[in-house]
Amino acid sequence: MEESMKQGLVNQIAEVELVYKSKVKASERPKVTHSRDAYVIFRDNWDENKLEFVEEFKVMLLNRSHKVLGICSLTLGNVSGTIADPKLVFVTALKSNASYVIIAHNHPSSSLKPSRTDEELTRKMKEAGKFLDLPLLDHLIITDESYYSFADEGIF
Repeated sequence: MEESMKQGLVNQIAEVELVYKSKVKASERPKVTHSRDAYVIFRDNWDENKLEFVEEFKVMLLNRSHKVLGICSLTLGNVSGTIADPKLVFVTALKSNASYVIIAHNHPSSSLKPSRTDEELTRKMKEAGKFLDLPLLDHLIITDESYYSFADEGIF
């Protein structure tokens, strides 16, 4: 009886599998040593059709050597904003076995001035990263022509 109950329970439980697959050799991954590096990599991976149209939120995942493991687009919003959930940022980082994260979102208005919400989000993400021993290195606001780095501006 107990064995058949166990077998029935096994079929009712979802399997969770953690997988990270890279098509890029470790030696060929770009390295981030400055906010400008992160900006260039994000821009190369941003959909030009969305950059000045709707806000999008992305996370860059780095290994211990600050080499890029990948970029994940987490949310797509509207003209005036998008939701950035710290749980999504850090579950993505944990699943990819990242050591550091850099977050970015675009401002379709082309304004590089961070909003109060942007500043609060940055503080929240920084605290979450400290707790998880997965440091947030920077938060970038991306536009078609330039970027704003919270780290460069001393917001951290």
